[in-house]
Amino acid sequence: MITQIDRTLALQIVNTVKDVCGQDINFINKSGIIFASTNSERMETYHEIGHKAAQTNQTIEVTSDDTYTGTQNGINLPIYHNNILLAVIGITGEPDKVRKYAHLAERITNLLIREREINMFSRSQADKKHFVIDSLIRKSNTNMNYLNDCLKEFSIDIVTPKRLILIKIDTRYNIANLSLLEQKITQMFHLIPLQLYTFHYPNEYLAVIDDEIFKKNSSVLQRFAMDYRKLLKVTVGKSGSIYQLADSYSSAVTAWKSITDATEGFLVFDDLTLEIILSGLTSPEREEFLSKTIASLSKDERILLKTYYQEDMSLLHTCEQLFLHKNTLQYKLNGIDQKCGLNPRKFKDAVLLYLALKLYDS
Repeated sequence: MITQIDRTLALQIVNTVKDVCGQDINFINKSGIIFASTNSERMETYHEIGHKAAQTNQTIEVTSDDTYTGTQNGINLPIYHNNILLAVIGITGEPDKVRKYAHLAERITNLLIREREINMFSRSQADKKHFVIDSLIRKSNTNMNYLNDCLKEFSIDIVTPKRLILIKIDTRYNIANLSLLEQKITQMFHLIPLQLYTFHYPNEYLAVIDDEIFKKNSSVLQRFAMDYRKLLKVTVGKSGSIYQLADSYSSAVTAWKSITDATEGFLVFDDLTLEIILSGLTSPEREEFLSKTIASLSKDERILLKTYYQEDMSLLHTCEQLFLHKNTLQYKLNGIDQKCGLNPRKFKDAVLLYLALKLYDS
């Protein structure tokens, strides 16, 4: 709730009121100092009648017959919000002419104050949601009583299993257009519906979803990912307690790293197999494994191998997919064997090559 008005809001009020009535407007604090005005020369000057109006809680009119310090003809009315005196608005001009604007000025002021309060509440709610999710995924030392109060405020049942939804925007996307994409993401969250979500700088949206709700709405997420596959990817972490959200987030990141064109930008951690093992490798370990397997192969040779294994090592089906003659395919497979020392047609070597291809694409 607003109990005092800052200069930014005060300037917005005086300019808005002037746009309506065409008269200079002063915003006077309880001490009689003009701290916002459409007449820059009067800024920070003392307004005796404004001070008196604040002290007496009464509207005071000033005419040419009156002589007061720092005061011109006009009407000065106290402005209240929730029964608290915030300031005094002074409308410059002959009282008979500007009196009709007094109620309008009061109304405009209250509307702008209410708009600020709504924005503050929305921001406060968004900040709380960010605090909750950020605290849980980072396992940070935080005030658990406050955290639980926030969860209760957002009607989050701490008993039912939860999952973390990760929406990661392509870094090539123009951040200047983020507000439009944010609107689409928020609309999708409301459709499910979800209460607890936040933006995670610089390009992630995180949301908490009940496991049962996810099962009923996974198609919504998949369709959304498909519709915006050029801009973002959607992954879902494993199920667990709300207090295990860090694990769900970590598994959602693993799923994100495992996304391929075939997944159409949507992947659930539960559907991963080898990717779980591969995700645990360090960068040096990845490079070492690739150097011993497929590092020497060309892009075309890697594509050939991927197709070969996707077709269950069938020469016939691989030839059909790649438009190759059987002899040509066998020649190319022999060439791969000679280059990397692993025979694509032998089970043990095929396993190593398949793992290397999965690792290369992750």
